[in-house]
Amino acid sequence: MGIRGKDLFDVDDLEAGDVKEIFERAQFFKRHGLQKWTSLKGKSICTLFFESSTRTRISFELAAKRLGADIINFTASTSSLNKGESFKDTVKTLDAMGIDLYVIRHSEPGSPVMMKKYTNSPVINAGDGVHAHPTQALLDAYTIWEKFGNFNIKIVIIGDVLHSRVARSDAKLLKMLGADVTLAGPESFVPSYFENYGVRISHNIEKSISESDIVMGLRVQLERQSGGFFPTLDEYNEFYGINSKRMKMAKNPIFMHPGPMNRGVEVMEEVSDSDSSAVEEQVTNGVFVRMALLDLILGGVTN
Repeated sequence: MGIRGKDLFDVDDLEAGDVKEIFERAQFFKRHGLQKWTSLKGKSICTLFFESSTRTRISFELAAKRLGADIINFTASTSSLNKGESFKDTVKTLDAMGIDLYVIRHSEPGSPVMMKKYTNSPVINAGDGVHAHPTQALLDAYTIWEKFGNFNIKIVIIGDVLHSRVARSDAKLLKMLGADVTLAGPESFVPSYFENYGVRISHNIEKSISESDIVMGLRVQLERQSGGFFPTLDEYNEFYGINSKRMKMAKNPIFMHPGPMNRGVEVMEEVSDSDSSAVEEQVTNGVFVRMALLDLILGGVTN
């Protein structure tokens, strides 16, 4: 039992008891606010981001620093990878320097698992292609747990599910914890095979919102839209955009979004900036959840 020394490739690597332990540790850190700790003093954590990121990378860096760890930022564009060094040799070189834990984001699905072949240190997946984003799922679930105290809730996740690693990890984790999950959007974004995740599929977002406690928007990934998944952004917003009129169809719904948001596309500012929005709480909670993960995996002695 417990996650000490373990890897986190996706939420499948966790049991319900592990999630509870992470949440309780995150809650402990949150109660103490910006207090700094020394539980990971002497530990070296390396972040390898082969894909751009703001929230996730800074969140991990803050988490590591608040625990007293040394943080090493690996930047692919200025590394020996540009000189022809292989991914394998890069990891082995870093390992020889005494890295205790790796956090990796990569555009290729399965990259964290590949990395593990070359190191004995724990590896945390910070997003691999469209496959998984387990720490985002954990902070989303923690935010829900903090608000409701349980997962006897209904949540609809609306938008570009097809290209979303967040939707995949969220759906699996929230189902595991007992939530009722619906994935909604145009058919081109929510193929029927997502039913294999044990969730409902809907193309009627008004109906789905009216039945939900939480409405989560997903970024329309504009960089992937060359396939013609919908006619225009304006039409997407008209039929599937989350606006105040649609939010009013539900009783006191909470709005969530993993960010970054395309305001005026998948969500209107009247929703994202409203009192019902938990977006900023998600960002705040991300630091504490990642602190909890690092502390538990590396065997910190915080008490």
